[in-house]
Amino acid sequence: MKQGIHPAYGPVVFRDKAAGFAFLTRSTATSDAVIGWEDGNEYPVVDVEISSESHPFYTGTARVLDTAGRVERFERRYGRRGAR
Repeated sequence: MKQGIHPAYGPVVFRDKAAGFAFLTRSTATSDAVIGWEDGNEYPVVDVEISSESHPFYTGTARVLDTAGRVERFERRYGRRGAR
């Protein structure tokens, strides 16, 4: 790898404020805010809006969409494929 062209890669805490969930990982993301972690060290913290703790797919609260109705409505509006 070329020296001096890659961003700094180090430990960062990603925090989901809505779910009250945070995890420590390595990333090139940076932040001026810091947070004290369980190991006694301080790490930069990046706030995210959705994580695995609050995303409907991972929490099991995802809604099933009526895809069949959407397909039928599309076909009524634009015709079936290959009908030309």
